[in-house]
Amino acid sequence: GGGGGGGAAAITAASKGKEKEKEKEKEKEKERVRMLTLLRTVAKIRSSSSSSSSSCLLRHRPLATSLVRNGVISNRTSEDGGLWLFSTFSPTFYHSTTISNQVELEVEVEVEVEVEDSGIIPPPPSPPYEYGGAIEVALDSVVKIFTVASSPNYFLPWQNKSQRETMGSGFVLSGRRILTNAHVVADHTFVLVRKHGSPNKYRAHVHAIGHECDLAILHVDDPDFWNGMTSLHLGHIPFLQQAVAVVGYPQGGDNISVTKGVVSRVEPTQYVHGATQLMAIQIDAAINPGNSGGPAIMGDKVAGVAFQNLSGAENIGYIIPVPVIKHFISGVEECGKYVGFCSLGLSCQPTENVQLREYFRMGNEMTGVLVSKINPLSDAHRILKKDDIILAFDGVPIANDGTVPFRNRERITFDHLVSMKKPNETAKIRVLRDGIHYSH
Repeated sequence: GGGGGGGAAAITAASKGKEKEKEKEKEKEKERVRMLTLLRTVAKIRSSSSSSSSSCLLRHRPLATSLVRNGVISNRTSEDGGLWLFSTFSPTFYHSTTISNQVELEVEVEVEVEVEDSGIIPPPPSPPYEYGGAIEVALDSVVKIFTVASSPNYFLPWQNKSQRETMGSGFVLSGRRILTNAHVVADHTFVLVRKHGSPNKYRAHVHAIGHECDLAILHVDDPDFWNGMTSLHLGHIPFLQQAVAVVGYPQGGDNISVTKGVVSRVEPTQYVHGATQLMAIQIDAAINPGNSGGPAIMGDKVAGVAFQNLSGAENIGYIIPVPVIKHFISGVEECGKYVGFCSLGLSCQPTENVQLREYFRMGNEMTGVLVSKINPLSDAHRILKKDDIILAFDGVPIANDGTVPFRNRERITFDHLVSMKKPNETAKIRVLRDGIHYSH
């Protein structure tokens, strides 16, 4: 009997504990609804008042903290020490530069506020995306490219290989042009483009293609395609650890994709499609088949064009930088076709070996590279000779390892300076030949 009585007492205590918990939950819910009412009051006052009087501002810090803790609002501290309050029901920011000890909200205008009986509080707003409107602009500029290609058959030159279908990305530039990768439209027989949010595909034709720099320009004649399209603007070379967002249509789905990463490295890299050494930017954002030709957005401008990744490695992708893009576009604009990238037509080797430097009579203050081979068809064959030491290119001194200064404490091979030259331009080269300085 005693054991049964003890069990009944325990059950009674447990039921009382549950009732208390339920009461606490109800009180908490009422508090949340009350805070929600206050917040909506602020929102309605703010929306109905054109002035920014203090009566429209929430000034009580404990109340604001409680609102944040309960998920009704999110807050940020402004530069002048004030409290920013963001309403889940209004896109307006409320800023109070002074936080007083008032216990309640200052309201000069009577406002009727309706509160739902359900008491359901929506989740706090997610923080705005770092790139904001830039991504929205990119969505109205990036297109998906469908290519039907037929490659030549080198074993049976009288016929082509069977047709294949490939997909890639591109984006709109000023002048109703679409920029993409050359390998996306290489050996094309038919090209279609589709803009974001549209089920229709439009016929496109290749205006210019540069296999060396892996870039191509497309034109679409149908005027309906350009309705609602916006053009992107080219930026500059990003610095290390700057954030970029790659927009495109990679494999694994049909809709547009946005991946984010940072800049890891900037240096000349071999372009797989053209087997050339040009400047490239390494990023850790995911670049997969289908991303090719899509823009890499930095801020509100284009930092480069996604074009390849490093197989067998993780999170190593490459984008074509703006100087290479501008060189390609300016050449097409001036000549009406792709003109290519320049080269000196020679092979060089470093002069870091002490005995090598002594043999060619290089002083301690001299730096440069040794000419080991010259293409007989190049203009350099008329001016330079084998075993010349190239000391400077266009007044920029060349180090013993073949690099030149680049931005803030970075170095890059001097081949980049050569590749940025336009055809028929001249360059001033300072050389050491048989211990004597020459300028050409």
